[in-house]
Amino acid sequence: ETFRLELDRYIEELKTKIQTGNLDSDIRPYLSSWFEDSILPIQRIVTLFQEKLAYLLHAALSYTTVEMTNSDERTKNDISSFLSSASLQGLVQEGTMTSLCIAMTERQHHTVTVDFREGQPELLNAVSNRFCEDWMQFFINSYDGGSPFLFRQKLENFKLKAIQDMNNLKRLIRQAESSHHALFRCYNFLKNCGNGDILLQMVKVEHSEMPEASSVVAVLEEFIQEEGFSVHNC
Repeated sequence: ETFRLELDRYIEELKTKIQTGNLDSDIRPYLSSWFEDSILPIQRIVTLFQEKLAYLLHAALSYTTVEMTNSDERTKNDISSFLSSASLQGLVQEGTMTSLCIAMTERQHHTVTVDFREGQPELLNAVSNRFCEDWMQFFINSYDGGSPFLFRQKLENFKLKAIQDMNNLKRLIRQAESSHHALFRCYNFLKNCGNGDILLQMVKVEHSEMPEASSVVAVLEEFIQEEGFSVHNC
Protein backbone atom coordinates (compact mmCIF):
# COMPACT_ATOMS: atom_id res chain seq x y z
CA GLU A 1 0.00 0.00 0.00
CA THR A 2 2.85 2.39 0.82
CA PHE A 3 4.36 2.06 -2.66
CA ARG A 4 1.07 1.64 -4.52
CA LEU A 5 1.82 4.28 -7.18
CA GLU A 6 5.29 2.91 -7.84
CA LEU A 7 4.05 -0.66 -8.09
CA ASP A 8 1.20 0.39 -10.38
CA ARG A 9 3.73 1.94 -12.75
CA TYR A 10 5.92 -1.14 -12.48
CA ILE A 11 3.05 -3.49 -13.31
CA GLU A 12 2.00 -1.42 -16.33
CA GLU A 13 5.53 -1.61 -17.70
CA LEU A 14 5.62 -5.34 -16.95
CA LYS A 15 2.44 -5.85 -18.97
CA THR A 16 4.10 -4.18 -21.94
CA LYS A 17 7.19 -6.35 -21.62
CA ILE A 18 5.10 -9.52 -21.37
CA GLN A 19 3.29 -8.59 -24.57
CA THR A 20 6.34 -7.55 -26.58
CA GLY A 21 9.49 -8.70 -24.78
CA ASN A 22 11.61 -11.81 -24.49
CA LEU A 23 11.43 -13.89 -21.31
CA ASP A 24 15.18 -14.17 -20.72
CA SER A 25 16.41 -10.84 -22.05
CA ASP A 26 13.54 -8.56 -20.97
CA ILE A 27 11.10 -10.02 -18.47
CA ARG A 28 13.34 -11.87 -16.00
CA PRO A 29 15.85 -8.98 -15.60
CA TYR A 30 12.93 -6.60 -15.13
CA LEU A 31 11.37 -8.80 -12.43
CA SER A 32 14.68 -9.18 -10.61
CA SER A 33 15.14 -5.40 -10.42
CA TRP A 34 11.70 -4.49 -9.06
CA PHE A 35 12.94 -3.56 -5.56
CA GLU A 36 15.83 -1.50 -6.92
CA ASP A 37 13.66 0.29 -9.46
CA SER A 38 10.39 0.75 -7.53
CA ILE A 39 11.26 0.97 -3.83
CA LEU A 40 14.69 2.61 -3.59
CA PRO A 41 14.43 5.71 -5.86
CA ILE A 42 13.12 8.02 -3.10
CA GLN A 43 15.94 7.07 -0.78
CA ARG A 44 18.53 7.53 -3.53
CA ILE A 45 17.15 10.96 -4.43
CA VAL A 46 17.21 12.14 -0.81
CA THR A 47 20.82 10.99 -0.50
CA LEU A 48 21.82 12.55 -3.82
CA PHE A 49 20.14 15.94 -3.48
CA GLN A 50 20.39 16.62 0.26
CA GLU A 51 19.55 20.33 0.84
CA LYS A 52 18.65 20.73 -2.84
CA LEU A 53 15.76 18.33 -2.29
CA ALA A 54 13.57 21.33 -1.41
CA TYR A 55 13.66 22.45 -5.05
CA LEU A 56 12.43 19.06 -6.25
CA LEU A 57 9.64 19.06 -3.67
CA HIS A 58 8.53 22.50 -4.85
CA ALA A 59 8.66 21.43 -8.50
CA ALA A 60 6.54 18.37 -7.72
CA LEU A 61 3.87 20.33 -5.85
CA SER A 62 3.71 23.07 -8.48
CA TYR A 63 3.74 20.69 -11.47
CA THR A 64 6.79 22.44 -12.83
CA THR A 65 8.54 20.70 -15.71
CA VAL A 66 11.93 19.29 -14.74
CA GLU A 67 14.54 18.48 -17.37
CA MET A 68 17.66 16.41 -16.69
CA THR A 69 20.93 16.86 -18.57
CA ASN A 70 24.20 14.91 -18.46
CA SER A 71 22.54 12.25 -16.33
CA ASP A 72 22.61 8.49 -16.49
CA GLU A 73 19.37 6.65 -17.18
CA ARG A 74 18.82 5.37 -13.65
CA THR A 75 19.13 8.84 -12.13
CA LYS A 76 16.71 10.24 -14.71
CA ASN A 77 14.23 7.52 -13.83
CA ASP A 78 14.76 8.11 -10.11
CA ILE A 79 14.05 11.83 -10.44
CA SER A 80 10.96 11.20 -12.56
CA SER A 81 9.72 8.63 -10.07
CA PHE A 82 10.34 10.98 -7.15
CA LEU A 83 8.52 13.87 -8.82
CA SER A 84 5.56 11.65 -9.58
CA SER A 85 5.45 10.27 -6.03
CA ALA A 86 5.76 13.74 -4.47
CA SER A 87 3.05 15.31 -6.63
CA LEU A 88 -0.57 15.57 -5.56
CA GLN A 89 -1.72 13.23 -8.29
CA GLY A 90 -4.77 11.36 -7.06
CA LEU A 91 -5.25 13.76 -4.13
CA VAL A 92 -6.63 16.76 -6.00
CA GLN A 93 -9.37 16.89 -8.59
CA GLU A 94 -8.20 15.56 -11.93
CA GLY A 95 -9.38 18.67 -13.75
CA THR A 96 -7.45 20.90 -11.36
CA MET A 97 -4.30 18.85 -11.82
CA THR A 98 -4.62 18.95 -15.61
CA SER A 99 -5.18 22.72 -15.60
CA LEU A 100 -2.18 23.22 -13.32
CA CYS A 101 0.01 21.13 -15.60
CA ILE A 102 -1.11 23.17 -18.61
CA ALA A 103 -0.60 26.47 -16.78
CA MET A 104 2.91 25.55 -15.68
CA THR A 105 3.84 24.15 -19.10
CA GLU A 106 2.82 27.42 -20.71
CA ARG A 107 5.14 29.28 -18.33
CA GLN A 108 8.30 27.98 -19.99
CA HIS A 109 10.60 30.13 -17.89
CA HIS A 110 9.58 27.98 -14.93
CA THR A 111 11.14 24.85 -16.38
CA VAL A 112 13.75 23.55 -13.93
CA THR A 113 16.96 22.01 -15.25
CA VAL A 114 18.99 19.51 -13.24
CA ASP A 115 22.50 19.28 -14.66
CA PHE A 116 24.90 16.48 -13.71
CA ARG A 117 27.86 17.75 -15.72
CA GLU A 118 30.06 17.77 -12.60
CA GLY A 119 28.64 14.55 -11.21
CA GLN A 120 26.47 16.23 -8.57
CA PRO A 121 23.08 17.82 -9.29
CA GLU A 122 23.19 21.51 -10.17
CA LEU A 123 19.77 23.12 -10.47
CA LEU A 124 18.96 25.99 -12.78
CA ASN A 125 15.87 28.19 -12.56
CA ALA A 126 14.63 26.28 -9.51
CA VAL A 127 12.43 27.77 -6.80
CA SER A 128 11.67 26.71 -3.26
CA ASN A 129 9.71 28.03 -0.30
CA ARG A 130 9.73 27.65 3.48
CA PHE A 131 7.27 24.75 3.44
CA CYS A 132 9.47 22.66 1.14
CA GLU A 133 12.63 23.64 2.98
CA ASP A 134 11.17 22.58 6.31
CA TRP A 135 10.20 19.21 4.86
CA MET A 136 13.60 18.85 3.21
CA GLN A 137 15.18 19.16 6.66
CA PHE A 138 12.80 16.51 7.93
CA PHE A 139 13.98 14.15 5.19
CA ILE A 140 17.72 14.65 5.45
CA ASN A 141 18.01 14.98 9.24
CA SER A 142 16.28 11.73 10.12
CA TYR A 143 17.41 8.81 8.04
CA ASP A 144 15.49 6.27 10.17
CA GLY A 145 18.10 3.61 9.64
CA GLY A 146 17.84 4.02 5.89
CA SER A 147 14.42 2.40 5.58
CA PRO A 148 12.92 3.20 2.15
CA PHE A 149 9.46 2.55 3.57
CA LEU A 150 9.81 5.31 6.15
CA PHE A 151 11.12 7.69 3.48
CA ARG A 152 8.00 6.92 1.46
CA GLN A 153 5.76 7.52 4.48
CA LYS A 154 7.39 10.91 5.02
CA LEU A 155 6.61 11.79 1.43
CA GLU A 156 2.97 10.86 2.00
CA ASN A 157 2.87 13.05 5.12
CA PHE A 158 4.36 15.91 3.10
CA LYS A 159 1.60 15.61 0.52
CA LEU A 160 -1.15 15.26 3.11
CA LYS A 161 0.01 18.44 4.86
CA ALA A 162 -0.09 20.30 1.53
CA ILE A 163 -3.63 19.03 0.91
CA GLN A 164 -4.69 19.96 4.44
CA ASP A 165 -3.40 23.51 3.95
CA MET A 166 -5.12 23.78 0.59
CA ASN A 167 -8.44 22.66 2.08
CA ASN A 168 -8.06 25.19 4.89
CA LEU A 169 -7.43 27.93 2.35
CA LYS A 170 -10.46 26.92 0.27
CA ARG A 171 -12.62 27.00 3.40
CA LEU A 172 -11.37 30.50 4.20
CA ILE A 173 -12.02 31.62 0.62
CA ARG A 174 -15.62 30.45 0.86
CA GLN A 175 -16.01 32.44 4.06
CA ALA A 176 -14.29 35.46 2.50
CA GLU A 177 -16.95 35.65 -0.21
CA SER A 178 -19.14 37.33 2.41
CA SER A 179 -16.70 38.44 5.11
CA HIS A 180 -13.85 40.95 4.98
CA HIS A 181 -12.52 39.49 8.21
CA ALA A 182 -12.24 36.07 6.57
CA LEU A 183 -10.47 37.70 3.63
CA PHE A 184 -7.86 39.04 6.04
CA ARG A 185 -7.51 35.56 7.54
CA CYS A 186 -6.94 34.20 4.02
CA TYR A 187 -4.18 36.71 3.51
CA ASN A 188 -2.53 35.89 6.82
CA PHE A 189 -2.78 32.18 6.14
CA LEU A 190 -1.11 32.53 2.75
CA LYS A 191 1.66 34.68 4.18
CA ASN A 192 2.37 32.41 7.14
CA CYS A 193 1.88 28.85 5.87
CA GLY A 194 5.17 28.81 3.95
CA ASN A 195 3.51 27.38 0.85
CA GLY A 196 1.38 30.32 -0.24
CA ASP A 197 2.83 30.64 -3.74
CA ILE A 198 1.74 27.11 -4.66
CA LEU A 199 -1.57 27.16 -2.79
CA LEU A 200 -2.65 30.41 -4.41
CA GLN A 201 -1.89 29.02 -7.86
CA MET A 202 -3.91 25.89 -7.07
CA VAL A 203 -7.00 27.69 -5.83
CA LYS A 204 -6.78 30.16 -8.71
CA VAL A 205 -7.04 27.29 -11.18
CA GLU A 206 -9.69 25.42 -9.22
CA HIS A 207 -11.90 28.47 -8.72
CA SER A 208 -11.52 29.89 -12.23
CA GLU A 209 -15.14 29.05 -13.10
CA MET A 210 -16.56 30.39 -9.82
CA PRO A 211 -17.01 34.20 -10.04
CA GLU A 212 -17.31 34.99 -6.34
CA ALA A 213 -14.38 32.82 -5.33
CA SER A 214 -12.34 34.09 -8.28
CA SER A 215 -12.85 37.65 -7.11
CA VAL A 216 -11.54 36.71 -3.66
CA VAL A 217 -8.49 35.05 -5.21
CA ALA A 218 -7.90 38.13 -7.38
CA VAL A 219 -7.91 40.37 -4.30
CA LEU A 220 -5.51 38.01 -2.53
CA GLU A 221 -3.20 38.08 -5.55
CA GLU A 222 -3.23 41.86 -5.50
CA PHE A 223 -2.39 41.95 -1.79
CA ILE A 224 0.36 39.39 -2.19
CA GLN A 225 1.92 41.15 -5.19
CA GLU A 226 2.52 44.20 -3.04
CA GLU A 227 4.68 42.23 -0.61
CA GLY A 228 5.51 39.00 -2.44
CA PHE A 229 5.87 35.48 -1.13
CA SER A 230 8.98 34.29 0.62
CA VAL A 231 10.34 32.08 -2.15
CA HIS A 232 13.97 31.24 -2.76
CA ASN A 233 15.59 30.89 -6.15
CA CYS A 234 18.37 28.45 -6.80
